Amino acid sequence: MNKVILMGRLTRDPEVRYSQGAEPLAIARYSLAVNKRFKRQGEADADFIPCVAFGKQGEFAERYFRKGQMVSVVGRLQVRNWEDNEGKKRVTTEVVVEEQYFAESKASSQANQTAAAPAPKKTEDVGDGFYPIDESIEDDDLPF
Repeated sequence: MNKVILMGRLTRDPEVRYSQGAEPLAIARYSLAVNKRFKRQGEADADFIPCVAFGKQGEFAERYFRKGQMVSVVGRLQVRNWEDNEGKKRVTTEVVVEEQYFAESKASSQANQTAAAPAPKKTEDVGDGFYPIDESIEDDDLPF
């Protein structure tokens, strides 16, 4: 089985090209910065994973994905070998996208792009549809 599930931020706007032929096929390439769960001192905080989306998925990425957005990707890992113009053998590993989703709201995405560190919200001032937890409720009172 070959299945990859990633969630991370786009490192740049997707680069889209169209194949030659009677029916051009969109080919979108982008890179995701995926935070590491654990890191050692002096190590990078994220892995940068190249992704490629074909057809409708590529057109979707071209139209809606922008640098800095948090996205989720489901796909398969692909390793390609080729020779460059100088005759050197090259190898690349990338994720071929089968499904891709927005992983944050549009408002959150825009806030992340305009401010590097937004001010923390007070619990009374939360405008994202969540309410502060009522600490007086006991676990035995919950219906689940």
